[in-house]
Amino acid sequence: MKISRIVGAAGAAVLGAFASVVGVGAPTASAQQPCPDVEVIFARGTGEAPGVGGVGQSFVDAVRAQAAPRSVGVYAVNYPAGNNFDDRVVFAQTVIDGIRDAGNRVQTMSELCPNTRLVLGGYSQGAVVSGFVTSDTVPSSVPAAIAPSPLAPDVAEHVAAVVLFGAPSGAFLSRYGAPAITIGPLYADKTEELCAPGDGICDGSPGGAPGVAHALYPVNGMTNEGAAFAVGRL
Repeated sequence: MKISRIVGAAGAAVLGAFASVVGVGAPTASAQQPCPDVEVIFARGTGEAPGVGGVGQSFVDAVRAQAAPRSVGVYAVNYPAGNNFDDRVVFAQTVIDGIRDAGNRVQTMSELCPNTRLVLGGYSQGAVVSGFVTSDTVPSSVPAAIAPSPLAPDVAEHVAAVVLFGAPSGAFLSRYGAPAITIGPLYADKTEELCAPGDGICDGSPGGAPGVAHALYPVNGMTNEGAAFAVGRL
């Protein structure tokens, strides 16, 4: 199956479900704006409008409801979330841009707001971004000149949880020459990967492809499940 057809199917499913949803970015901590008790750093999925996207917003809403009365800030990872999979060099760079931006946010918050508990999250392509933020190694296929540096080990103490929705499986990624998501050892026991039944992108099934299940995370209860996992580790 051509990658362009895969992108079209995934984009149609996701955009059709979430075209009206726009994520909320997080304000920068300052003297006028105190550090929140919790901050969700979320990377949206392919083709979603800038912000946290539909899955991300559903997750943030659930975290806020379950973490109350604690304050919950939000940071939308700044990256293209593009669908130009046919150009592997360009597409790899967009993912790397996301990894670098999310990693910089984690590093910055750990320094400026050391008492804020951080929750990393991502959906689909964004799950690849957030998953690799935790990695302590760089895949050999990524040129050293553009590879983002792994986070310092002590930063992991500030990250309470990592929640990934519809993360592309290693089998799915390998079809396009991309490395499997690698969760770093300091984050492994605080990471939850949620894959909806029938979601061929994340379930590892042979020939798995995008389908309706990949777009249902905000309505199938899994964003609430992911929030419960994260809040339970705050």
